[in-house]
Amino acid sequence: MDLEKLKNIAKKVRRDIITMLTEAGSGHPGGSLSSVELVVALYFGVMKFDPKNPLDPERDYFILSKGHVCPVLYSVLAQLECLKSDELCSLRKIGSRLQGHPAKDKMLPGVEVSTGSLGYGLSIGAGIALGLKAEKKNNRVFVLMGDGEQQEGSIWEAVMAAGDRNLDNLCGIIDSNKLQIDGKVEDIMSIEPLAEKYRAFKWNVIEIDGHNFKEIFKAYDKALKTKGKPTLIIANTIKGKGVSFMENIVDWHGKAPSKELMEKALNEISI
Repeated sequence: MDLEKLKNIAKKVRRDIITMLTEAGSGHPGGSLSSVELVVALYFGVMKFDPKNPLDPERDYFILSKGHVCPVLYSVLAQLECLKSDELCSLRKIGSRLQGHPAKDKMLPGVEVSTGSLGYGLSIGAGIALGLKAEKKNNRVFVLMGDGEQQEGSIWEAVMAAGDRNLDNLCGIIDSNKLQIDGKVEDIMSIEPLAEKYRAFKWNVIEIDGHNFKEIFKAYDKALKTKGKPTLIIANTIKGKGVSFMENIVDWHGKAPSKELMEKALNEISI
C-alpha cells in the first residue's frame, strides 16, 4: 500500500470538504474531517468496490450511519470517478444528488442506503450481513458510526443481534472524536466503558489512532481475519482534523466556514 499516495488523497478529500461546505453555506465539517482516513482506507485499500460497476453483486457494502458527514463520502466517490468533481459544488442545493444526508433515491453510485437519523446504520448493516450469510456469500459490510451515536438505543439492539448471530462479515467503525453537537460526549451522556460493552455482546474490539493509515489497515486486516464474531474498530480521532482553527472545537460540528476562513483552511491543507 502506497501510504504517501493515500495521504495525498486524504488531503484532496479535506480540501473538497472545506470547499463544498463553503459553497453550500452549511454542513458538518468537524466529523467529515475526522473520518477522512477511515473512509479513504476502506475505498482505496480494503473494500471490494468497482467504481465502474458499483452495484456488482460481489461488492462489499459501506453504510455511512452518521449521514451528516456525507461530504467525506461524496469526495471519495469523486476521487474514484463515480461522479464528476464539479458536481461536488452542488452540495445541499435543490435538485442535486448530493443532499445534506446521503439519499438512496438520488441514484448516486456508492450510496447503498439513505441515512440521516442517527442510530440505524448498524441495524441496516447487520441485516445486510445476516442476509449475505444466509445466501452463503463472502461480501463484507462496513458501518461508520459516531461516538455520540452510541447513545442511541437502537444501536444496542443491533450490537446484541450481530454478536448473537456470529456476524463475522460485519465491521463497525466508530469515529471517536469525543465531541457531539452540544458538547463533549462524556458530558452529554458518557458511553464508557465502550470497548467492554461491545465485548460483552460477543464482539471483537480493536482500538486505534484513526488518523494513522498503518494502524487503520492493520485493524481492517484483523477484522477480515476474525472468525465467528463481528469486529468493532474504535478509531480515536480529532474533530476538525487538518484545520487548526476547527480542531477539537465543538462549534465546528455543524457550520460552514466563510470564504475568508476557507482560504485559511486550504492553505493549511497543503498538497
